[in-house]
Amino acid sequence: MNFMKPAIAATSLCLFAGAVNAETLNIQTSFNAGDFSTQFITEHWVPDVEKRTEGRVKIVLTPNGSVVPAKETPSAVAVGVLDGDFTSVNYFAGLEPAYAIMGDLISGYDTPEQMIGFCKDGGGEAIMQKASDAITDGEVKVVACGPYSREALVARTPIRTFEDLSGKKIRSPEGLAAAVFSAAGASPVSIPFSEVFGALEKGIVDAADASAYVNNAATGLQDVAPYPLYPGIHSMPSMQFTVNVEKWADISAEDQKALRDSWYEAMYAMAAEVAKQDAELAARDDATDKIEVIDWAQEDRDKLRVVARAQWEEFAKKSDLAKEALDAHIAYMTKIGLFK
Repeated sequence: MNFMKPAIAATSLCLFAGAVNAETLNIQTSFNAGDFSTQFITEHWVPDVEKRTEGRVKIVLTPNGSVVPAKETPSAVAVGVLDGDFTSVNYFAGLEPAYAIMGDLISGYDTPEQMIGFCKDGGGEAIMQKASDAITDGEVKVVACGPYSREALVARTPIRTFEDLSGKKIRSPEGLAAAVFSAAGASPVSIPFSEVFGALEKGIVDAADASAYVNNAATGLQDVAPYPLYPGIHSMPSMQFTVNVEKWADISAEDQKALRDSWYEAMYAMAAEVAKQDAELAARDDATDKIEVIDWAQEDRDKLRVVARAQWEEFAKKSDLAKEALDAHIAYMTKIGLFK
């Protein structure tokens, strides 16, 4: 009697069942198709998830706005139009004020790694979950959160110190960023990102809240704003990774942990890679006669953080959860030495 055939058949059935039961998560991102970030997570995070879960969970990424507008991803995930999102939570500040505090605590953390630590180990995830519950009735699981880059301020005139912000016209998003720049003595100007290059070139603004150094270099902003502040002094947009709760419940506890661990490792790795590329480009540019890269002293960074904190506190008054979010941030920032 041939005992091998039944054994082979049983193995084949197990493998087939595993393939059939594989959970595919369709995740919309807030990245554009050609972005560095899209390329990085596609090449690193997506295959790592499949490897760690031995094929039981697969990620399919779609770019910003491909299924629904970015502002609508929480509701789309809640009703199952999307399985999840990988999105900048700044989009949701109009739905719950806590997202303004969680999405980009202007001039708060010095590095993306610090804020990733807040999300992973300092209570940030729990606050994000509460914010999500408030706008989706608990239908969305927040798996992880955190930023991957600090934006570099581009300037057409030197801004060497905190005091040099006074009187400068700075392109800035409305909301918390504009409030912080205004409190620091600057004049925030609301201009779409697509118009930043022209506004700098024509002198409509003196500086601009734009993007990470690597992205600013790619779009040529330093050609018209040759005094970039690097490392940046202001913006560090935080992302969230969420999954529909029913989809999440279908994933084993082991694979849930693998998804979370893989995401954080990918964000730490992407932050390191962006920082590496930013530093290399900044050194290259600073070695030329055309661009002067300005690095603020820690004293000036601390001055801006103190001014910013007063604005954080004003925004935190807008909801109980916003206040809870700010308290959690400040507790963690004090723990790691950003506040005395």
